[in-house]
Amino acid sequence: MLQQQEQLFGPGVQHTIDVIGIFVFAISGALLAVRKNFDVFGIAVLAEVTALGGGLFRDLMIGAVPPAAFTDFAYFVTPLFAALLVFFLHPQVERIQAGVNVFDAAGLGLFCVAGTTKAYDYGLNLTSSAALGLATAVGGGVLRDVLANEVPSLLRWDRDLYAVPAIVGATLVVLCIHYGLLTPFTSGFAAVTAFVLRLLAMRFHWRAPRAWHRRSTVTEE
Repeated sequence: MLQQQEQLFGPGVQHTIDVIGIFVFAISGALLAVRKNFDVFGIAVLAEVTALGGGLFRDLMIGAVPPAAFTDFAYFVTPLFAALLVFFLHPQVERIQAGVNVFDAAGLGLFCVAGTTKAYDYGLNLTSSAALGLATAVGGGVLRDVLANEVPSLLRWDRDLYAVPAIVGATLVVLCIHYGLLTPFTSGFAAVTAFVLRLLAMRFHWRAPRAWHRRSTVTEE
């Protein structure tokens, strides 16, 4: 089995990266809560769910219990700190939204790789590992949108590609595993590839195609 935590980065570096990713995902959840006029409790809940939802789902599916979100104090507290930051400083945070989006893209790339390798390490086959890598990267955002009574962003045609970069990153990881090529370098390459694809999608507004020969004039439900 792979030992992803040691293979991709040292444990201390991996933990730091995880916390950074959790923080930026929590910021995006808290900002949506502010836009929806949630109270402080709602802001905290949406921050926690966005930051930890994908990892919780993955850990429960592979039997890694109790999930890291409940055994590592930093994982649980970091979203609360992000929620408080947005609660008091949300106009300033809104102004640096572009920067938050860049970090969000970085978290997407790192989490799709980490989720895939952890799932494989727990005995799943390559296809299932890639699927859980995708779930790790986008699951929190889906839960955030559902709780905020919105159609999840990755299902909307009018949003820049989000799931596709994560799918590409997870696919690169399982291909490397299949051919015995998974190393710190190739793992990093998969994460960077997902990151760059997400940035390009935001820059050039790449979107997935809708149904072929679609005739409806309705643009959004």
